[in-house]
Amino acid sequence: MRPWFVRALWMGLLHGAVQTGVAAVGVRSPEAGAVRPIAIGLLIAAAVIWGAVDTLRDLEGRGMQWFVAALIAGPFAGALGVVGSALLVDQTGQEALWVALTGGAAFTALLVLAPAGLGMLLGGFLARKDSASPQR
Repeated sequence: MRPWFVRALWMGLLHGAVQTGVAAVGVRSPEAGAVRPIAIGLLIAAAVIWGAVDTLRDLEGRGMQWFVAALIAGPFAGALGVVGSALLVDQTGQEALWVALTGGAAFTALLVLAPAGLGMLLGGFLARKDSASPQR
């Protein structure tokens, strides 16, 4: 299986599930305003860690792998979030699908690509630091 497909699949599933979960909390407990920033922080942390691991594992073409994964994860997460909200949260209709596949997909793609890029940068620093340490 191609690395970009694995990243797109899991990041899309994660973002769609978090989107559905945040919508469910918003409907059932409107006073819980801290849920959205915490959820975005967790999504960012997942991409940063995975990007750093890819650099430490020296994945070939990791920048392009993450770019393609972000482009696919965006619309996938948007569609999954709309379907999840329609089935589990409220009566979200298909009119929400267009918004999820355009603006929502672009935001999700950035929320996958930018933290993964930061993770790859941090992973590069960790790899250099590890290789610079004296061996016994």
